[in-house]
Amino acid sequence: MPPIQIAIDGPAGAGKSTIAKALAKRLNIMHLDTGAMYRAVTVKALELGIDLADEAAFDFIDSTDFYFQDGELILDNVNIEKKIRSPLTSQHVSLVASHKYVREALVNRQQAIAEKHDVVMDGRDIGTVVLPDAPFKFFLTADPVTRAKRRMKDMLKSGESVSLEQLVNDIKTRDDYDSNRMHNPLKKASDAIEIDTKDYSIAALVEKLYSMVKEG
Repeated sequence: MPPIQIAIDGPAGAGKSTIAKALAKRLNIMHLDTGAMYRAVTVKALELGIDLADEAAFDFIDSTDFYFQDGELILDNVNIEKKIRSPLTSQHVSLVASHKYVREALVNRQQAIAEKHDVVMDGRDIGTVVLPDAPFKFFLTADPVTRAKRRMKDMLKSGESVSLEQLVNDIKTRDDYDSNRMHNPLKKASDAIEIDTKDYSIAALVEKLYSMVKEG
């Protein structure tokens, strides 16, 4: 039997990672947060002090080691979970993720993992580019204010302070950038099931997706 592949896409703050992680746990299979991988590359690029607009400067990816351990990202043997969620990383990740070289390098890693393991993979181009033949594809969305409130709640938990208005503007900007970038833009796969996450609790949505996967 080929590995199970479940693709979950959607814009920033739609709940992709939360739902994907919970669904993977429910199914007892691997969860791969591709957005975290792009954030890891962004963290290292910032630490190296390279020009983020220079695509050629990202050749360090080939010699970079990162993996997930207990749901947290390890970069070159260092836990960077807090760094990848920082405002600085969030500010620059869209630019980093827009580079063709970066996307191809990470997509290759993501596809290699999916060839060997049952996986729930979330991101922005999973159903369209990374796993185009996945039998289960979901596109999660929600309005910008709902997504901003979720992001604000997470930030307040970590002691960060930001206005709702600023977060709404940031999300709208991110949506526009991700949807209109040249390489692998954010878009719903033609065969993906779109779900507005505003209408569900986390538990209810996980159960809905679980039932759909089990029913085949």
